[in-house]
Amino acid sequence: MSLHLTVLGTASPHPGPGRPCSGYLVRGGGAEVWVDAGPGTFAELQRHTDPRRLTAIWISHLHADHSVDLLAAAYAFAYGGMTPPVPIPVYAPRDCAGRLTGFLGRRDVRFLDGILEFRPLYDGHTVLHRDLRLTSRAVVHDTEAYGLRAECQGSVLAYSGDSGPCDALTELAVGADLFLCEADLDAHREGEQRVHLTPEDAGACAKGARELLITHVGPTLTREAAAGRAALVFGGRTAAAHEGDTFSL
Repeated sequence: MSLHLTVLGTASPHPGPGRPCSGYLVRGGGAEVWVDAGPGTFAELQRHTDPRRLTAIWISHLHADHSVDLLAAAYAFAYGGMTPPVPIPVYAPRDCAGRLTGFLGRRDVRFLDGILEFRPLYDGHTVLHRDLRLTSRAVVHDTEAYGLRAECQGSVLAYSGDSGPCDALTELAVGADLFLCEADLDAHREGEQRVHLTPEDAGACAKGARELLITHVGPTLTREAAAGRAALVFGGRTAAAHEGDTFSL
């Protein structure tokens, strides 16, 4: 197997006991990438790898439930004896470094130069780390947001990030061995902008994938109920993500 996904956190919109917010470890082709840094996920990351080994960090959008543990990582790298041998690339929306420095009361990002290197995402952004290719697509949310397609030696993982129904999300899933997809909402409210998915939306967006893994399930649903509803639309193998699960593609 050439591509591996480990679930670090799945909760929305805040962490719970034993359940951090969104975060995943993607490994393949000699690369290790921390995908989304929701609160609690940096601690879980350390169960599965030494953070100094990370090849890259990839952040779908800057809402706190997907990015706030960059603060924990920065402290670990700068002050906690976990300084990486070279700065770790952070692929994220453009204001990511500014958010960190503002929270820490710094005037600029230069104090992070030796540990993190911020590189802005854009629609169609593609980067190769060893044999792992990461492609980002802009998706529909209430802030700048991206979905991800990770490819390694013929295996494909797609990830929705946070998104409403959109063509880019459906395209990310086409040909994927596994589509990791949010299902935050029980139902859409009439007249409200669609910036998250219901389980039925997730199942529809996943049609081009081989398997569907439901994550980021909101407080009005259970994970099992969301996965069951998504499966009825998707028609293929569907499961709910749980912390500590590892999938080999």
